[in-house]
Amino acid sequence: MASTSITSFPADAVPQAPEDPLFGLSRAYKADTSPDKVDLGIGAYRDDNAKPWVLPVVKKADEILRNDPEANHEYLPIAGLQAFTSRAAELLLGKSAPAIAEKRTVSVQSISGTGAVHLGALFLAKFYKGSRTVYLSNPTWANHHQIFSNVGLPIATYPYFSKETRGLDVDGLKATLEKADEGSIIVLHACAHNPTGVDPTPEQWREIASVMKAKKHFPFFDTAYQGFASGDLDRDAGAIRHFAEEGFELVIAQSFAKNFGLYGQRAGCFHYVAPSGAGAAEGANIATRVSSQLSILQRSEISNPPIYGARIASIVLNDDALFAEWQENLRTMSGRIIDMRKKLRAKLEELQTPGGWNHITDQIGMFSFTGLSEPQVLKLRTDYHIYMTKNGRISMAGLNSRNVEYVAAAFDKVVREAQ
Repeated sequence: MASTSITSFPADAVPQAPEDPLFGLSRAYKADTSPDKVDLGIGAYRDDNAKPWVLPVVKKADEILRNDPEANHEYLPIAGLQAFTSRAAELLLGKSAPAIAEKRTVSVQSISGTGAVHLGALFLAKFYKGSRTVYLSNPTWANHHQIFSNVGLPIATYPYFSKETRGLDVDGLKATLEKADEGSIIVLHACAHNPTGVDPTPEQWREIASVMKAKKHFPFFDTAYQGFASGDLDRDAGAIRHFAEEGFELVIAQSFAKNFGLYGQRAGCFHYVAPSGAGAAEGANIATRVSSQLSILQRSEISNPPIYGARIASIVLNDDALFAEWQENLRTMSGRIIDMRKKLRAKLEELQTPGGWNHITDQIGMFSFTGLSEPQVLKLRTDYHIYMTKNGRISMAGLNSRNVEYVAAAFDKVVREAQ
């Protein structure tokens, strides 16, 4: 007997999904007609005029690309643009990294950082033989949960942010990693932790690496802000390089959305590094096998990665003068963010807003965990037209010289009212 249902996907099988909180926040901001409205939710750089900033070096690379008579729109290889992926690996591991010299690395172009995390999750779900539990920091980038859940990997969390100090709970972090099953997958933010802006110190990174080595855990680095966080590409890659130097087998998801401003071009890479203990020959053999399987996964997912953003980044990464200019552009962006941190903290302290505000400048990168409660966040939205995520995370890029005092005064009022 034929089914009388009008659809194969009734509501009990496919319920209405909730709107993505960040995109819902953006929609509410755009609908707000107040001239005072401030968007502190968006995770994209804005200049002091609250406008998107096309990096000057990207404009130059774009001009070079448009005038290249050999440029075309043919498919890239499955693994992507080799001139881009090879330089991307050097950016993370260092030009003279033994892992690169010994051919123990595999680099595959991805759909920005999100695609890189997904490709890594898919690879681990299919091939990883250790403990399959993925440990995420509490809190972490919200998309991490969905990506790893989608491929069937179980998720656990490790303590990260201390509400008391508004800094790193390094003791809780290490204790959880020590108790985790041997060989667990540990997702680590290489720099500019999202959403807290709290990073381990170099010494704390060494302690974390020591615990992970003792427990034979598998590091999965996610890096979206190299060079954008501190303005120093090498400094922001410090954690990854330390783990590689310690001989870990690891993977890295790398995005060029923030540090090149190539948000919509989706330029990224996924990297695998074979363990140094395998020796150069065996390490290269492992890398070759991993590369073959990543190509099959990539083929079934996207077939070939997009070309434009990779070409723009490649032009810059392979030209000494343009690379130096890119570093200057990075210092411009990171410097403006750091300046906004200083100004927001200074104004809050000038107003004698209750509570300590040193965490605003102690944190780094695009985001800051303010410590504001959900009711305070909602009051800021309704009364002052200031938009941020419900957990009190703000994008420092949304602040500028014209609105920072207004934002600080609004923070002051909601904090005092909650006393």
